[in-house]
Amino acid sequence: MNQMTSIPPQVASLSLANAPSFIEREMPVGRISAEAYKERKAGAGQTLTALGSYWKGRKPLILVRATVLGCLLPATNDPVKDLHIFLMLMGMDDGAFARRIKSISPKDVDSDWQSYLKLIEPGVRPVWRKTLPKEERHRLIADWLATLPYDDRLTFCFRPEECNQDDLLGGIWDEVNAHLKTSARSFPELVEQLGIMRFGRRPKLADTFCGGGSIPFEAARMGCDVYASDLNPIACMLTWGAFNFIGADEERRAEIGAEQKRIAEAVDAEITRLGVEHDRHGNRAKAYLYCLETRCPKTGWLVPMAPSWVISIARKTIARLVPDHDRKRYDVTVESGVDDAALKAAEKGTVRDGRLVHPMNPEKDGVAVSVVRGDYREDRTNRNGLRRWEKQDFVPQPDDIFQERLYCIQWISKGSLGKARQDTFFATVTEDDIARERQVEAIVRENLAHWQERGIVPDMPIEPGEKTDEPIRTRGWTHWHQLFAPRQLLICALAHEFGREQPHNSIGFANLLDRMSKLCRLDSFGGNVGREPKIQTTFYNQALNPLLTYAVRASDYALPHLFLDTPASDIAGSFEVETRNATTFCSNRDLLVTDPPYADAVNYHEITEFFIAWLRKNAPPPFNQWTWDSQRSKAIKGSDEKFRADMVDAYSAIASHMPDNGIQVVMFTHQDAGVWADLAAIMWSAGLRVTAAWNIVTETESALKEGNYVQGTILLVLRKRLVAKNAKRMDIEGEIEAEVDRQLKVLHDLDEDWTTERLYTDGDLQLAAYAAALRVITAYETIDRVQVGTDVFRKLKKGEKTVIRELIEYAASVANNKLVPEGFQTGLWRELDPVSRFYVRMLEMESKGTTRFADYQDFAKAFAVDDHKALMGSTKANAASLAGADEMKARLLEGKGFPTSPLRRVLFAIYKTMQRGDPKDGVSFLRTEYGPDYWPTRTKLVEFARYVALKTVKTRPAEYAAADLLAQKLEVDRL
Repeated sequence: MNQMTSIPPQVASLSLANAPSFIEREMPVGRISAEAYKERKAGAGQTLTALGSYWKGRKPLILVRATVLGCLLPATNDPVKDLHIFLMLMGMDDGAFARRIKSISPKDVDSDWQSYLKLIEPGVRPVWRKTLPKEERHRLIADWLATLPYDDRLTFCFRPEECNQDDLLGGIWDEVNAHLKTSARSFPELVEQLGIMRFGRRPKLADTFCGGGSIPFEAARMGCDVYASDLNPIACMLTWGAFNFIGADEERRAEIGAEQKRIAEAVDAEITRLGVEHDRHGNRAKAYLYCLETRCPKTGWLVPMAPSWVISIARKTIARLVPDHDRKRYDVTVESGVDDAALKAAEKGTVRDGRLVHPMNPEKDGVAVSVVRGDYREDRTNRNGLRRWEKQDFVPQPDDIFQERLYCIQWISKGSLGKARQDTFFATVTEDDIARERQVEAIVRENLAHWQERGIVPDMPIEPGEKTDEPIRTRGWTHWHQLFAPRQLLICALAHEFGREQPHNSIGFANLLDRMSKLCRLDSFGGNVGREPKIQTTFYNQALNPLLTYAVRASDYALPHLFLDTPASDIAGSFEVETRNATTFCSNRDLLVTDPPYADAVNYHEITEFFIAWLRKNAPPPFNQWTWDSQRSKAIKGSDEKFRADMVDAYSAIASHMPDNGIQVVMFTHQDAGVWADLAAIMWSAGLRVTAAWNIVTETESALKEGNYVQGTILLVLRKRLVAKNAKRMDIEGEIEAEVDRQLKVLHDLDEDWTTERLYTDGDLQLAAYAAALRVITAYETIDRVQVGTDVFRKLKKGEKTVIRELIEYAASVANNKLVPEGFQTGLWRELDPVSRFYVRMLEMESKGTTRFADYQDFAKAFAVDDHKALMGSTKANAASLAGADEMKARLLEGKGFPTSPLRRVLFAIYKTMQRGDPKDGVSFLRTEYGPDYWPTRTKLVEFARYVALKTVKTRPAEYAAADLLAQKLEVDRL
């Protein structure tokens, strides 16, 4: 840990004690969102991912840094300068891009740029000017990058954390210190000085839901003294690893690397001695492919079960079933280099749409797997005929419904062993291979009880739960070791035995476990067409779903995952990690930044028992001081009154251990309006008041998921409610409206003064207005002398709205009324139904370039539109759009509400106009629909048609032309 420099006397202790924070007044959400998205897209290149990619919920480090810095920096009377200083410190100002350039080619530079010829030699092929010094070239490139949208700049640049911090921030300190009245020459020095000015000491930060460790790690890296806790010991282990491995010095990292190498070599030597991975030719196994096998109840044949028999797309390798009529079973042969027809045929396995289908069954639609499994219903519970495995079981019994069969081996040729590029091939299983399988089973059978007694292999039962029911129900597995094949048990037992004395080995061992279970599937594409197939991890998704086919890494493929291959990083602050229930938090802290569980959170308290089962016995120091149990009963989870009460207890404990000028930031992923309202009520009940809220959007798409995986993180900024005030319900609504007006004016003025780009989208302004209303509401202890927070603790009736929910909805309506889309009449806006408001608003945002599905989700929530997807033409994460008139056609014309609204009828009239290019058809439709009400409604119809035309000029030109024609025709229509 780095030593902090002494504090110069000119830094005035507690001079910022009562100053508002930057994050309470402004936040460059667009730039932070872009940087957070770039970090997310780095995948395995993210700093903490290598410690354990199975923990999916980490917040981007750049988001954490922005949050903590935003809490420490003061909001002054010069908000534009405040913003400039913030961006400089984040390495996100325009000037920083000269120091962040990663890879850029002369051909990338826009030839229309005014300084193009200063940078590029004139000629047919663009090349850099040879006479330009490197520094000047980088400065000009940065000037060109500044002309691009911020998201586009990042394509050519390193992330700020990838840059040398002295180089990135070296030239900013005079300007920073002059504005902040500090004397820092490094980021940790600045953090310490700001802490002294605000709290009288280096800032102390806590995260009581530390999860994968991104919040405490980044805060400590910045220079805060950090306390991190979590109920889950796996979360604490990952956080400890971030501090003690990524933050270790070069000498210590070398020692850890040598230790990991020793373990891998010891396991390799034992596996080689046993002779269970080499064939008679000296080839060594890389991977083993298994499938389930079952007796078909219709034919009596023993059938290998697989959704597909394709093994490798790149090598055109398949498994082919060959009937053995004498034994009424199938041999499986492996063939490589097959033609396209054979490859296509192999895509159809023996399990299709939940039915067992095989060549020897004359009934081509096969038999339902549920019938094979013996599913039935008893006492209102779904059951089946699967035998429940006993503790000593690690392979199926001969009469079990599902057997496990090795059907293919991937070998490394003898001549390429130990080389960087290995020559591998897939082969049919031989009798010798089966003999080696039996040998491994015999070793495990002989040692299993002894291993379990010593804590080397799990003996822990699988406790039923939402996720943990799957292995029990679909396979009959009852203990955690049964999720592992015999070869996996052998390799993992050896690795655990050789490395269990050092805590960092537990982190590497958990990574090995993630890649060594029967829940690891073979990806025949290798992630992309043309690549070698690869074996996925257990937690490629956040479930525990057993597979019909699975792949087992041999030791040569598995052991490298013991190594912790992460970048090094200096940790400037101190740190402490422990397992603790958040409700018992008792450490005094100035800043509290948390990412708590919420209604749709991942069930880590269940799925991490996969790791806890292996690590819980005889844990090395300091892990032996922790509770090695998931403590499911104490986990804060769900969305009911118990969840809300537990959250109130947790945040009340936090609030009681922060100073009066302390700051909290709660991060949560917002996918449900009810969660947002509940959290506001929870914080109110915990004695906290909202001071700001910001939405940072990061979006990723995954082929493994249907639809879109969209993540937007709300930063809810809070302080203690120090005064017990009462408000009258009749007065509070006026206060809300005034505060919303003030908040919108502040952000509009800042946007006007900041000329580089638009700082806040309509969605950002809406959320800021929402936060302004919450500032008013949560400042009061009671409303009409009633403790409104008590509603959090009781079960609500269906459809019941609490006082706080009603006020939040009122706040949303105030914000909606204030944010009238440009070019739309204010009076008409107030008359619109919620769906029409959503459509009108999103037309406006699309005209300004919005394509992020998260924006549509946000406004659907704000306008209380339940099924906004019906209005969408595309729901892709970064290419979303409304359904235009031509795309919507005659949909949504039946029913009440939006189908009978003027907007929906105008959209259909535009569609009718587009069909033949004649607005008469559209006008005729509107006359028929409205009948005698047409003439008094005509002016509104004209306004809608004009607005659609105005907003679709660039996005849908054909619709623009038709809407414009319709508006003109309506305007001149006469009796």
